[in-house]
Amino acid sequence: MSTPSRETTEPEPIARANPATPAPTGRATKAAGFLPADPILRRLAVLTFLNAFGNGLYYPIGVLYFTRVVGIDATAVGLGLTVAGVVGVLAGVPAGRAADRWGSRRVGALLWGGTGLATLSYVFVGSYAAFLLAVVCTTGLMQASRGVMGAVFAEVLPGATRVESRAYLRMVTNVAMGVGGACGALALQADTRGAYTAVIVTNALTFAAPALMVARLPLGAHRRDVPAAAVEAGSRWRAVRDLPYLAVTLLNAVLVIQYTLLEVGLPLWIVERTDAPRWTAALLLIVNCVLVALLQVRMSRTVSDVPGAVRAMGRSGVLLAVACAVFAVSAGLPPVWAVVVLVVGAVIQVLAEVLSSTGGWTLGYELADARAHGVYQGVFNSGTAIGLMAGPALVTLTAVRHGPVGWVALAVLFAGAGLAMRPAVRWAQRDGEWRGEAAK
Repeated sequence: MSTPSRETTEPEPIARANPATPAPTGRATKAAGFLPADPILRRLAVLTFLNAFGNGLYYPIGVLYFTRVVGIDATAVGLGLTVAGVVGVLAGVPAGRAADRWGSRRVGALLWGGTGLATLSYVFVGSYAAFLLAVVCTTGLMQASRGVMGAVFAEVLPGATRVESRAYLRMVTNVAMGVGGACGALALQADTRGAYTAVIVTNALTFAAPALMVARLPLGAHRRDVPAAAVEAGSRWRAVRDLPYLAVTLLNAVLVIQYTLLEVGLPLWIVERTDAPRWTAALLLIVNCVLVALLQVRMSRTVSDVPGAVRAMGRSGVLLAVACAVFAVSAGLPPVWAVVVLVVGAVIQVLAEVLSSTGGWTLGYELADARAHGVYQGVFNSGTAIGLMAGPALVTLTAVRHGPVGWVALAVLFAGAGLAMRPAVRWAQRDGEWRGEAAK
C-alpha cells in the first residue's frame, strides 16, 4: 500500500465559492414547452413533479386519516407530529455527512426509497405506538433527504445555473402540489378508508419511483475531476463548527417562519380577528401559489452571486415587515376592505418569499465548503426545518394572540433578520478568505 502524500493527509482549508463569480451566461430553464432544454434539469423536473404531486395528494387527508380512520385523538396526533419534526431536524446533519462519504445520489436514492416504505406503513397503523413509529421514521427520512437533495443539486447542476434551476424546480413543486391537492380533495369528499388508503399508496409510490431516477442522475462536469481524497480531507463535521455559516443559517431560519403565516397564522387571524369571510384564507393561498409560479424563476435571474443574495435577503426582511403591518390593518375593517387589505399583504409577502428563497439558496451554496456539500446542505436544511417547526407557535403567540402589537413584533424580527444578513455574510467571507490564504 502506498504512503499517502502530504497533500491528502494535512487538513485543508474551507474552499468557499468565489463571491465574485460571474453571472451565468445562459439560462438553464430555457424550455422546449414546459420542460427545460437541459436534460439533467428535465429529469429533476420529472422526479420533482412526481414527488410533489404525491405530497399534495396526501397533505389534505393526512391528519384526518389518523383521526377518523385509525381513531387516534387529534391532540395525540399533533404531539406525534411534533416529535417527528424534532427527529427530522436532527436527521439532516448525519445524512449530509453520509452523502459526502458515500455519494449524495446514492444516499438520496436510499432515503427517498426508505421514505416511500415508511409512508406505505401508514396503511398498517392500528395503534398509537405504531403511528408514532411510522410518522417518526417517515418524517426523519424525508427531512434527511431534503438536505441530501441540496447536495445532489450541487453535484449534478453547474454552479452558474444552480439557483435558477432550483427556482424552476420550486415552480414545478407548486404546480404539482396544486394538482395533487385538487385530487386529494376527491378523497376527502369520499371520506372512506379505501379512498384514504389509495392516496397513501400513491404517495408512497411517488417517493419510490423518483428514488430510482435520483440514483441514475449523471454527475455534472464540474464535479467529475474532484478527487475523492480532497472530499475526505475536510473535517467530517466542519459545518457544525462553522460559526459564520451557522449564523447565516439561523437568520435564514427566521425568514423561513414566513411560510407558517399562510398555513397557520393568517387562517387563525382571519377567523378570530377580522370580519373577512373564512374563504379568504384559501384565496390567499391561491394568490401565493400563482405568484410564486410566475415570479420565482424570473427573480432567481436577478440573484446570481453573494452580493445579490445579501441584497435580496435584506429586501425580503423589509418587505415581510411591511406585509405584517398591512395584515395588522385588516382588523376591524368591513369584510370587503378586509379582504382587499389581506390580498395586498399577501402579494407583498410573496415578493418577500421569492427573494428570500432565491437568496437563501445562493448563500447556502456559495458560503459552503465546496468539498462537503452534503453536511453543509444538511445543516442549512436543518435550520429551515427549525424555522418551520417553531413558526406556528411563534406566529400564534404574537400576531394571533396580541393583535397589532404581535404583528409589530414579527415585523421587527423579520426586518432584523434580513438586515443582519449582510454582516453575517461578511463574517463568513472573511472566515473563508482567511482559511483560503492559509492554504497558499
